[in-house]
Amino acid sequence: HMLFIDIPPYKLKVKNQQQRLMVFDGVRRKYVVCTPEEYVRQVLLKYLIEERHYPMSLIAVEYTFTLNKTKKRADIVVFDTNKNPRLIVECKASEVLLTEDVCDQIVRYNMVLKADYLLVSNGDNHFCCKLDHQNKTYAFINDIPFYNELNICNLE
Repeated sequence: HMLFIDIPPYKLKVKNQQQRLMVFDGVRRKYVVCTPEEYVRQVLLKYLIEERHYPMSLIAVEYTFTLNKTKKRADIVVFDTNKNPRLIVECKASEVLLTEDVCDQIVRYNMVLKADYLLVSNGDNHFCCKLDHQNKTYAFINDIPFYNELNICNLE
């Protein structure tokens, strides 16, 4: 089920600030601390925007929502033009194994967000699945979909 995606070695905008490495997040329009997880998030954002044509204006980073009366934050949520979540991305540091627990986390998030696609990545390994909400099933897919493949319809 693991995806083998050749993510280009993107040049990220970085700077040192107070002896910490900072990376520029184009979606949030600010520099953030470049933790191993943040690095994976920034590379994936570049990939989604530059290679898969996801509109930056429809991407939320560290999207906050409530699950069982607890505030949670999804790493990346991609919306359609009607503000419906279409893809949730969970990023982990490269040394973090993508275990069932990691996948369970994004599935719990999706109980609230109800996106059609889930992507889990540690920068080296990736899992992507498409959900069928009607039949309560999911299937692993072999690639990260292009934005225009997210089954987006603008019907009200």
